[in-house]
Amino acid sequence: MDGALWNSLVQLSHPFTILVIILASLYGLFIGSIPGLTATMATALLVPFAFWLDPVPALASIVTMQAMAIFAGDIPAAIVRMPGTPATAAYTEDSYTLGLQGKVRLVLGVDVVSSSFGGIMGAIALILGAPLLMKFAMQFTSYEYFWLALLGLSTAAFITTVSPLKGLISVLLGLFLSTIGIEITLGFSRYTFGSQNLLGGISFIPAMIGLFGLAEVFRNVRKKELQAPLAKIEKGKMLGPALKVIWKYKINTVRGGIIGILVGALPGAGADIAAWLAYGIAKKFSKHPEKFGKGAIEPIVDAGVANNSALAGAWIPALVFGIPGDSVTAIVIGILMLKGLRPGPVIFHQYTDVLVSIYTVFILANLLMIPFGFLAIRVSSHAMRVSKNVLIPIILLMCIVGSYAINNNPFDIGVMLVMGIVGFILEENGFPVGPIVLGLILGPILEQNLMISLIKSQGGVAQFFTRPVSAVLGAGTIVVWLLPVVSFIRRKLSVKSD
Repeated sequence: MDGALWNSLVQLSHPFTILVIILASLYGLFIGSIPGLTATMATALLVPFAFWLDPVPALASIVTMQAMAIFAGDIPAAIVRMPGTPATAAYTEDSYTLGLQGKVRLVLGVDVVSSSFGGIMGAIALILGAPLLMKFAMQFTSYEYFWLALLGLSTAAFITTVSPLKGLISVLLGLFLSTIGIEITLGFSRYTFGSQNLLGGISFIPAMIGLFGLAEVFRNVRKKELQAPLAKIEKGKMLGPALKVIWKYKINTVRGGIIGILVGALPGAGADIAAWLAYGIAKKFSKHPEKFGKGAIEPIVDAGVANNSALAGAWIPALVFGIPGDSVTAIVIGILMLKGLRPGPVIFHQYTDVLVSIYTVFILANLLMIPFGFLAIRVSSHAMRVSKNVLIPIILLMCIVGSYAINNNPFDIGVMLVMGIVGFILEENGFPVGPIVLGLILGPILEQNLMISLIKSQGGVAQFFTRPVSAVLGAGTIVVWLLPVVSFIRRKLSVKSD
């Protein structure tokens, strides 16, 4: 382990890697501070560049960019009442109300410090928890991986979405897209309609860029320029008052961090779900719940810590099981595969230096967040003056170039366009696109392990339920399926009782 730590430090201290980290940080801060642009979209646009980098700088760029983008989403929330990323939506009303009261510096200072604390707590959980789970994962066979993939898809469909039915439809669409191409067991083509370009399946990167990048372009084209009253950033200190608030609400800080880690490790959840859950729990235990939504600093601490600790938490299932915790880690798994690194227990033995580099970058990114965050606050008013008329065409150009650059195939631009239109239409009608991503990633894993299991058992299904771990995962999956049914019955009974 000492040798791996030394190798990772050598790789991270290389001038080129440092330059990549700095540029990725600035990129994340810029994207996060622009309302309507998400960290997932930023990751999708970063993939074509990461494709040409070595594994360590490629992963470092994504880790730092995501951490900075999630924090930067707090800036427009406090100044113009517009969350820069969905993870900030839970406490936007409180941030903006405090901002209009002349407390913008306090709010943004708390945002920086709580984000940094949350990120470091998540990184510690990743460092300590992933190796422990790895030993457990070493006992997994195709039966356990089948149930784990199905559990992740079920969670994304039924728990982490507003409408379970719409979430299920999105998952099924992702699973259908994953079946296009050559069938993995018998080798015949499916849904290719004679197209040679579809024999290899739907290319992952253009699909990602379309769902998260081009769909954002379509969505922003429909919107008018934001004309909300601006909360002015007053002069004064930020770090000292922010640390006092964090210390005052130290229990909230720890609680928010734990919630974020647990929710982040849940396949298909993510930082925005963690923030809303932390907000709700904070309100339940608060001495002044009536202030929530009207300018309370308490929920900003809870949810701000939670949405950043969830980032590292989402890497735990991604690295240990190859099951993405959120949309960003779904993209990360795609990058790892492009680099020839298969996520799972093997990565802990064969690529220890890369793993230690990921751990180190998580700590480094959240330490850098303090100085970079304060710098972003100072220039935030200028960043938010960037006209959408300038920004949107640049993003569109990046979508086209990024889709084409992976395989140098114009067909991928068509894939990106189709997926962008599909993503835009679905989100406009309340269908989440995150489950589509999980379906694309987990579909082949689900099918492959199902077929391997059936071949090993000669068509029998008993071992899916008789192996202890497999039985537990199967029972958990069935419970997730039953939750919407139970919720529906309870609502019907409460209506009748009224």
